[in-house]
Parts: sequence; C-alpha cells; structure tokens
Amino acid sequence: MPLRPRRTRPRPESTTLPFRGLFIGAGLLACGCLAVALGASWYGGALRLAGQSEQRVPLDILIGDDHLRLPANMIRFEDQRRAGMAERVDLYLAWPELEGYSAALRSRFDAPDDQGRLIFVQLSQSTMSRDMSGRVEPIYRHLLEGPARPGPAGLTAQTLKKTSGFGEDVLLTGTDADGALYAVRCALPVAPGKTTNADCQRDVHVGRDLTMLYRFSSQLLPQWQAIDAGLRRFVSASLISDMSQNDSGDALRP
Repeated sequence: MPLRPRRTRPRPESTTLPFRGLFIGAGLLACGCLAVALGASWYGGALRLAGQSEQRVPLDILIGDDHLRLPANMIRFEDQRRAGMAERVDLYLAWPELEGYSAALRSRFDAPDDQGRLIFVQLSQSTMSRDMSGRVEPIYRHLLEGPARPGPAGLTAQTLKKTSGFGEDVLLTGTDADGALYAVRCALPVAPGKTTNADCQRDVHVGRDLTMLYRFSSQLLPQWQAIDAGLRRFVSASLISDMSQNDSGDALRP
C-alpha cells in the first residue's frame, strides 16, 4: 500500500497558542489520527514492503533545532535512512528491547499485527504548545460524554463524543510515578484477537522542540509507565547537544 504523502506543517507564531488555536490544532490532529486508525490493519504488510535494514550505522538527523543520532535499522522507511535535515523521522522499535530491525528480531517485525510487541514512533517538530496530557483540560474535557469509569491497567476511561472526530477512541488518564498526568487515546478492541500495534497513541514533548508521537498495542497498557519512561530515555539518549559532535555518525548534509 503506498505511503501517505508528507505534508509541510507551519510553525506556530508563538510559543503559547491561544485557546482557539488549540481547538484548530486538535481538529487537524483528529483528522490525522483517523487516517492512522484506517491504516492500522495493514501495518504488517506495509512493514514487509518498507525495505527493512539491519544496518546499525548511526545517522545524524536534524529536525528543527534538534539533532538526533539514530541507527539506520530503527528507521522505518527506506527514504528516511539518510543523514541531514528532515521534516520528521518514523521509527519502529521492538518492545521491551527498544531495538531496531535485525535477523534475531525478524519475526517480530514481519508479523506485528497480533503480537503487541512493536512500538511505532514519529519524531517531528512541535506545532502545538501542549502535548496530549496538556490538552486534557483545555480540549478533551469539552469532547467527553458520560461518566468516568475504571479502565484497563488502573487507568480511568472516558468516552469521546461521536462528533469529536476521534472515531471510537476512548481517553484513558492516570497519574505516573512522578505525580504527572498521563493521557493516552485508545481504540479498545472488542476481542483480544482484534488488537494491533496501533490501538493506542500518545504524544509528548521531548528535546528542544520535538513532538514524539508513539503508537502501541492495547495489550501493552499494563506497561504504560515503563513504555512512556523508556521512550523518553531513548530519545534523550539519541539527542546530540553539541552540533559539532558528528564524529560517530554520518555528517549532516544540507
């Protein structure tokens, strides 16, 4: 199945978006999430056609003000496996190893739909001033209907209105080990056999000005704290603070 064309997203005019801007951004995000939901069922086939690589050569990738150094075998799409400036980079990682494609992990990458052991990560320049947890109060609370109820893995579940643009997604919230609000949207399957590696999605701000959007199976919800903390550590370790430190990776190219 062909990949979706990339779109150039405008930079926000200020670091703090007005309330109305948040709703506009949320609407655009909802459209993108609907496309993700429609495409979740063919992730397995798409992976087989994506041209996986076992090469671990580190690539220096510059997204806005953030400099990332990532091994090629973690980068999902072949045309993104190059050093230089990029609008975004898409990764796929085996869980819990947080490793890229390899001969030892081949079976995990070739049949991901019902395994629940891959995490898809997209790193791009931030276009909203708030991440998903930060949008709960100003945005999501206006899109909820019905009472809160106990959800999976100790989280609280709330139904999103049919008119919200988020399909059948449910908003799950909780408190992490540091006392911070955690929020994730999931299309909870009616049966365990219907799960995919894209049931749930969450976005957080990382680095200087990056948004990390990641998707994972609802089967992994019991590990939500470990996943969130692990991915944050992974990105932090992949960020290069000194732009002159290019000796261990491919040099940045304009």
